[in-house]
Amino acid sequence: PLFRKAFAVNKEIKSAKAFVTGLGYFEFYINGKKVSDDCLVPNFTNFTVRNDLKNAGIAIDNNFRGYRVLYLAYDITNLLQKKNVAGAIIGDGFYDCTSHWVSSFGSPRFLCQIEITFKDGEKQYIYSDNTWKVKASPIIMNGVYDGEIYDANKETGNWATTLCDDSKWETAVLRQAPTGKLTANTSPTDKVTEVLHPVSLVKQKDGTYAVDFGKEVSGWIHFKDIQGTKGDTLNVKYICESPLGVQKYIFKGGSAESYAPRFTWYVFSKAIISGVNNLTADNLTAEAVNTDVKITSVFKTSNDLFNKINDIWERSQLDNMHGCIASDCPHRERSPYTGDGQVSCVTVMHNFNAAAFYTKWTRDMRDAQNIETGYVPNGAPWQPGCGGGVAWGAAMNIIPWEFYLHYGDKKMLEDNYTAMKEQVKYMLTWQTKEGTMFSQRTNLNETKPVFFLNLGDWAPSYKNPSDELVHTFYLWRCADYTAKAAKALGNINDYQYYSNISKEVEQAFNDKFYDAQNKTYGDYGSNIYALKIGVPQERLQDIKNTLRVEIAQKYKGHLNTGMLGTQFFFETLGANDMNDLAYEAMDKHDFPSYGNWIRQGATTTWEQWNGSDSHNHPMFGGGLTWFYRTLAGINTDENEPGYKHIIIKPVLSELENVYYSNMTPYGKVVSEIRSHQDFIEMNVTVPVGSYATIYIPIKRKESSIKENGIDIRNNPFVKNIGVANNYYLVEVKQGKYNFSVN
Repeated sequence: PLFRKAFAVNKEIKSAKAFVTGLGYFEFYINGKKVSDDCLVPNFTNFTVRNDLKNAGIAIDNNFRGYRVLYLAYDITNLLQKKNVAGAIIGDGFYDCTSHWVSSFGSPRFLCQIEITFKDGEKQYIYSDNTWKVKASPIIMNGVYDGEIYDANKETGNWATTLCDDSKWETAVLRQAPTGKLTANTSPTDKVTEVLHPVSLVKQKDGTYAVDFGKEVSGWIHFKDIQGTKGDTLNVKYICESPLGVQKYIFKGGSAESYAPRFTWYVFSKAIISGVNNLTADNLTAEAVNTDVKITSVFKTSNDLFNKINDIWERSQLDNMHGCIASDCPHRERSPYTGDGQVSCVTVMHNFNAAAFYTKWTRDMRDAQNIETGYVPNGAPWQPGCGGGVAWGAAMNIIPWEFYLHYGDKKMLEDNYTAMKEQVKYMLTWQTKEGTMFSQRTNLNETKPVFFLNLGDWAPSYKNPSDELVHTFYLWRCADYTAKAAKALGNINDYQYYSNISKEVEQAFNDKFYDAQNKTYGDYGSNIYALKIGVPQERLQDIKNTLRVEIAQKYKGHLNTGMLGTQFFFETLGANDMNDLAYEAMDKHDFPSYGNWIRQGATTTWEQWNGSDSHNHPMFGGGLTWFYRTLAGINTDENEPGYKHIIIKPVLSELENVYYSNMTPYGKVVSEIRSHQDFIEMNVTVPVGSYATIYIPIKRKESSIKENGIDIRNNPFVKNIGVANNYYLVEVKQGKYNFSVN
């Protein structure tokens, strides 16, 4: 539908604002001009009560903590004149979505309040009511999964201006409002973030055009100044391993026409275009559309494969950000999986300014929590196609703590602390007599456990480890993070309580899963989980020896983990004197490896190591923290989070050089290590307001260390701490430092 409202302004304006929302998506206009460059707004939330969730394939209680509808505020002061028209066009979005594995919230809705403040102090308000006019738009079909069809013959010229005669338009009808709480949007919106020009455009024998934009993006093709006969249909077939949605434009003819979709997106690097003649590369661009989360990092090394791995993950992550949630894949499912989100969140924070993004999405998870049981579902906002298990609901505990470490914002813990405790309470209901956790959740009103409610690890390189082992690991991790949150918030009693839980679960893990005869916790990442949770000191060397043989010999230097285990694989090896194996596994070009995808032409990261299923999944980005926290060595201190105290401890590898920088709350931090023939050079930038403990790699205790040409022991700007395990430790305040080690 199109909505419009004419109104007059008869005084001198001081300011004017429009508060607007439209479900599922809206565009808002004043006097024919779109008021912003936002796309696909408002952001996705748990809009309103749905009564059909109990009948879904994955059925859970419709007993969520909260419902919410976001509205946006726009400054329209400079768009107003004496006679005005406000206009809106509404798309279905996820709100009115009836296809695929989602549940519709209802039919389209629109809400608006314009507030004009005059220079004499008086105010004028224009509300959405039944004085507005409504008419069908030229968009004759739109759907998040179905695509968009636009019939230019149904256009109404100047529909959002005073030039339009709306006497034959219908009167808008008042409808029941969603139950969601109206909440101001404070999160980033979707925008066109990149424009790509064709790498090639070839007219084929059948008259169609094959276009290639060089890399896979999420968005649409924008056509400009194309010619067609009235009634002809421009048709775009997007090339993707999971093609989804049509894009059709019906010409009105007579002059050059331009068109881009409004209320859906597609995933593609290539497309086949039909129904148009004389198409040139100047007539089309690909517009990448995603939540406008800014890249804040630079990562580069002397190993081009590592650079490409980081690049394709970054592209995949952006493709999967719509509506200020992160989806598993931007084509087939488009669903806000919490498990995928928590696995990748640390990598996201090391590459993007994601504070506002996670503030919003974590609130969605809190809103999706069952207010009676504490259960957090596999997706938030909940869609009944989201499969997952224990590690998915664990996002409620993991993301707030990781956010606190990275941004130093205690409010994230304060807002989510109760939800974190409630999630642990729920997890404990699946604790076994041995103290481990083994979830066997069923659908609502059923008794048989549902596979996609109880996953352990997912997307394995070979096979998955024991579900019970993975469930137990995440119970430990959630209890541990909740204990740490309690300590940060000054709640000593809770700190002791959750610390005891984490210690007891750690003990149960070690008692249940250790095979003393074979000195292992199992294959497929089980030993990685064990080292991460912590093994008894008397077992440590045995487990390290077992793991070295496991990776180096059995898997010939390849990783052997799935989605969850890969997050810990590289850093855990690096932390246990096996960084050579971590490097080798990251440097592979055959199965299973990131390089194997790139060898096959991947420009985004994939869902499965063997290439099956989706070719645009960011979840394996969880393993890339090894780039930043081990190779470059930049780490936070949980006692002084947000990079107030920075710990820089690079682990030397085969790389000739590695450079990583990121924008912290205090400013840019940099760690660069360059290996020369006769010495090691280390360049560090510590932002204003921070200080850093730097572990300078040395090969012998008597190494000569200089900072900016001055012997480090005589440098007044460097506090010398001493030698420890092949490092020389110093403490420095804000500034730039150049260390050289002979």
